[in-house]
Amino acid sequence: MEFSVKKLASDAGVFFSRAVQFTEEKLGQAEKTELDAHFENLLARADITKNWTEKILHQTEILLQPNPSARVEEFLYEKLDRKVPSRVTNGELLAQYMVEAANDFGPGTPYGKTLLKVGETQKRLGGAERDFMHSASISFLNPLRNFLEGDWRTITKERRILENRRLDLDACKARLKKAKAAEAKASAEHELRLAQTEFDRQAEVTRLLLEGISSTHVNHLRCLHEFVESQTTYYAQGYQYMLDLQKQLGRFPGTFVGNVESSSPPPATTSPTTVAASIPAVPIVGAPNAATAVEGALTLNDVKPPASGTRKARVLYDYEAADSSELALLADEMITVYSLPGMDPDWLIGERGNKKGKVPVTYLELLS
Repeated sequence: MEFSVKKLASDAGVFFSRAVQFTEEKLGQAEKTELDAHFENLLARADITKNWTEKILHQTEILLQPNPSARVEEFLYEKLDRKVPSRVTNGELLAQYMVEAANDFGPGTPYGKTLLKVGETQKRLGGAERDFMHSASISFLNPLRNFLEGDWRTITKERRILENRRLDLDACKARLKKAKAAEAKASAEHELRLAQTEFDRQAEVTRLLLEGISSTHVNHLRCLHEFVESQTTYYAQGYQYMLDLQKQLGRFPGTFVGNVESSSPPPATTSPTTVAASIPAVPIVGAPNAATAVEGALTLNDVKPPASGTRKARVLYDYEAADSSELALLADEMITVYSLPGMDPDWLIGERGNKKGKVPVTYLELLS
C-alpha cells in the first residue's frame, strides 16, 4: 500500500510537471525542443495517410453496402467476432419477385416467359455482386482496417510517449536554468542527461514506425490493384450477362404474337418495340390471315421486297443468327429492312445482298 501511494504521488508529480511545461510553451514562456525537418515530414505524411485511409475505407464500405443499417449490423457482428449472416442482394431479391410474378401470370405466357428469363439474369447479376463484395472486402477493406486498428494505433501510442518524453526533457532544461546552487545544478544536469537519453530512444522508435508508412503505401497499392481487378471482373460479368439476355429476348419471334388477337389496338409509342409499324409491309400472296402470314414469313422463300417503301438501317451490335430464318448481323453494316403483315413488331425482315432473314429491331438504327 505504501509503494502504491508513493508511485501515485510520483506519477502525479510527473503529470503536473508536464502540464506546467505544456502550458508555459503555449503561453510562450518556455522553450520547446523542436524535431528535425525530416521527422516533421514523416509525422505529416503519417497523418495524411491515416486521414485519407479512413475516408477511402468509409466510402468503399458505402459503395459495397449502401444500406447504413446493414453496415451497422455487419460492424457489430465483426466486433463480437461472429460470422456475418448471409444477406440476399437487391438483384437476387428482384429475381425472386420476377419468378414469383411469372408463376402467377403463367410461365407459358409471353410476359411470364420473359419475366423468367430476366429474373434468371438478375439472379446471376446478384451472385456476381455478392462475389465482388466478398472479394473487395478481403483484398481491400480488411488491409485498410488492419492498418487503422493495428499499425496506426501503435504509431499513435508511441507518438504520445514521445511527446511526454519531450515535455520531460524540456522541464529538465528549465529546472537546470533555474538552479543556483552547485548541488542543485548537478542534480538537474543528471536528470537532463537521463531525460535526453529517454527522448532520443523514443524518437528513434517513433521514427522507425513512421518510416514504415512507405511499406504501408506499397501494401495498399497492391490491394488497390486487386480491388480494381475484382471490380473489372464484376462489371465484365454483368455486361456479358446482359448481352446474353438481350440475345435471348431478341430470339423470341413469337413473344408478342398474341397481341394480334387483341381486340384493342396497341397504344401509340415511339419505343423500339413498335418502330416496325413505320416500315412498309409486304403483302404475302395467299396468306388468308395473320397467323399464316407469320408462318410464311419464317420460310422467306417467296417474299419479295416492295419496289418502294423499304428503309435502310445501320446495325448497332453484332448479332448471331439463332436459326436459318434469321440474318446474322455485324456492327456498323448497312442493310435494307421491311415488315410483314402480322409480324411481331420486335422483328423486321432484313436483306443484305442475296441474303435475307429476320432481324431484331433493337439491334438497328432505322434511317430515313
